[in-house]
Amino acid sequence: MVDAHQTFVIVGAGLAGAKAAETLRSEGFTGRVILVGDERDHPYERPPLSKGFLTGAAERDSVFVESATWYAEHDVELHLGQPVVHLDRAAHTVTLGDGTVLHYDKLLLATGAEPRRLDIPGTDLAGVHHLRRLAHSERLKNVLSNLGRENGHLVIAGAGWIGLEVAAAARGYGAEVTVVQSAPTPLHSVLGPEIGSVFTDLHTEHGVRFHFGARLTEITGQDGMVLAAVTDDGTEHPAHDVLAAIGAAPRTALAESAGLAMTSRAEGGGIAVDASLRTSDPDIFAAGDVANAEHPLLGGRLRVEHWANALNGGPAAARAMLGKEVSYDRVPYFFSDQFDLGMEYSGYAPPGSYEQVVCRGDVGKREFVAFWLDAGNRVLAGMNVNVWDVTDPIQQLVRGRRPVDPEALADPAVPLASFLD
Repeated sequence: MVDAHQTFVIVGAGLAGAKAAETLRSEGFTGRVILVGDERDHPYERPPLSKGFLTGAAERDSVFVESATWYAEHDVELHLGQPVVHLDRAAHTVTLGDGTVLHYDKLLLATGAEPRRLDIPGTDLAGVHHLRRLAHSERLKNVLSNLGRENGHLVIAGAGWIGLEVAAAARGYGAEVTVVQSAPTPLHSVLGPEIGSVFTDLHTEHGVRFHFGARLTEITGQDGMVLAAVTDDGTEHPAHDVLAAIGAAPRTALAESAGLAMTSRAEGGGIAVDASLRTSDPDIFAAGDVANAEHPLLGGRLRVEHWANALNGGPAAARAMLGKEVSYDRVPYFFSDQFDLGMEYSGYAPPGSYEQVVCRGDVGKREFVAFWLDAGNRVLAGMNVNVWDVTDPIQQLVRGRRPVDPEALADPAVPLASFLD
């Protein structure tokens, strides 16, 4: 039973945490809400950090979830620039870096993820970058601008979403870009080779150089500055700056030290939660990048690092904290903008899980919808590329789990709605 004397603490002042605080208030909770974040900026969204804000198309103020005054106006207490260093489940307290001890009745862990680091010589040089926080994006924005003016070289380790979006931004500034990727195509672990090649062609046409089947082994420099990036086949790539974009790891140290149940890296890592986003402790919940949830629709565990999961997972966890019935079964969704390509992806179909990829539209012109089908011709995922207003039917196909006719699905003359009857 929730009452006005209870205190709900949210650890992690990103999108998931901010949306959870908003939802607690919009659902009528009148108790104490405390939002703790280890960054000094009030909560912001991360997609612009590698998209609009990085390219200069969006202003800094546009990244924030709410205005700086919203939190006080809605009686949400902010503790910014303060990491939580200890969680005492028995006492129901968290301790901040400055020694402040906060009591909670319910606790939400929305601690997010952190960039994986390159474990090679030279990463201490001044020109080696990661991209996760607003401060990282601000720094990288200046770097790309300078590289463009000076015809400088950027080497990116990793051809995932962050690596490709930064590559596009860098080319927009006029920088020379080389992307090093161990797999044979970009986004190989997400889209597979069939659609990954679309992004190879896109970036190559815009002057990005790819070095596939290789890994960085060393970053060389002089006087503390980057000179080159060396791959395991002995190639030396000229570089003034290097971006490590090799993925992110969930920030689970606080939860682990408190003895909460975790999932293995093979399962995606993260804090184990049920479909209501509750951890192994009934008074503690987790949402966003750090949560590995039982997914009622997909029939297994899933940890999702994308914006939509934080946007929707934070509110779902807040409702569960209030004692409402929650079954978090959203279809995974993400989007990307690179050069003249815009796309949306709905579903979950990593390589090995699907039988075939069916495309409708013109792949060569990059105006198409791709569908990943299993052996029973059921749609596991769909991605629309420069084709809009089709996300809802794609998500309905993923939810429906009904067999479709691949030939009809590939025919643009056959309305998607006809597969939903």
